[in-house]
Amino acid sequence: MNNLINHARNLPISPENPTISLSPVTLPAPNRGAPLEMRITAPVSGNNLPVILFSHGHGPSLYIPSKDGYGPLVNFYAEHGFVVIQPTHANSKVAGLSPKALGGPLFWQSRVDDMKLILDHLDDIEASHPTLAGRLDKSKIAAVGHSMGGQTIAMLLGARLTDPKDATATAVNLIEPRIKAGVLLAAPGNGGDNLSAFAAEHYSALNPDYAHMTTQTLVVFGDSDVNPHITVRQADWHADPYHLSPGADSLLTLFGAKHGLGGIAGYDAKETDDEDPDRLAVTQRMTWAYLRSALFENESTWVDACKALEDHASSLGSVELK
Repeated sequence: MNNLINHARNLPISPENPTISLSPVTLPAPNRGAPLEMRITAPVSGNNLPVILFSHGHGPSLYIPSKDGYGPLVNFYAEHGFVVIQPTHANSKVAGLSPKALGGPLFWQSRVDDMKLILDHLDDIEASHPTLAGRLDKSKIAAVGHSMGGQTIAMLLGARLTDPKDATATAVNLIEPRIKAGVLLAAPGNGGDNLSAFAAEHYSALNPDYAHMTTQTLVVFGDSDVNPHITVRQADWHADPYHLSPGADSLLTLFGAKHGLGGIAGYDAKETDDEDPDRLAVTQRMTWAYLRSALFENESTWVDACKALEDHASSLGSVELK
């Protein structure tokens, strides 16, 4: 029950279910510099549950860019039927590595490797926790990422990367076929001349090539998400993954939204530069609906959600389809 939302209440959603949270869940990672810590949030009941791998961003807060952030999205997905796995990436302030360590400060390669490590050990993770054992549907795996996490997920969906400051990072191809669908939330657009002078100097790995992103994907961005410290472009920079990739079939534009997309990173958090319960609810419900339809055949959840948005909440956003 959320008394704060208004128009977004008309977007269809399944009944809420109680959830459990397991943290910390740790995987050995000898070549990483530190073990991989995760939080797993899941429905209390149910079997054959689809899985979401969630990748956090590179924000200014001490704790939100970690396994302990993004509760507004993670809890929502779990309450509505998904098992959500959140790793703490190496760029995390609270539990990551020094920004001066190899691969820092963004650790783009390590972030992708974290997700592949989780997939490689999904059977072990499930077997080690009685509350999860036998309940995951490993044929239905999706991935969601915000900001830098969006680039991480994009690479798993097929996007490539060239870092002009790293001779070994040339057209890197790390597509992960075990992931069947993805959602990119305020992800970086094209690099190169699109980057600010500061970003080109300090974040040269923000140089994705979306032409090879072939996995089914929803791209979400706010039309007020202007970041002059990162890009010389306007908010439409964050829509590049939709326009430039063959796999991105849907674009959700949130009107008036900034980088926080209504508050996905945390309630009343520093990252939430546009806190708005209705906008957050649209982000929650529309991304949930997209993943349900992407992973389950013959589900009309996404079609129904798009119609409801147009009919009852068009002041909040719009959907473009290829």
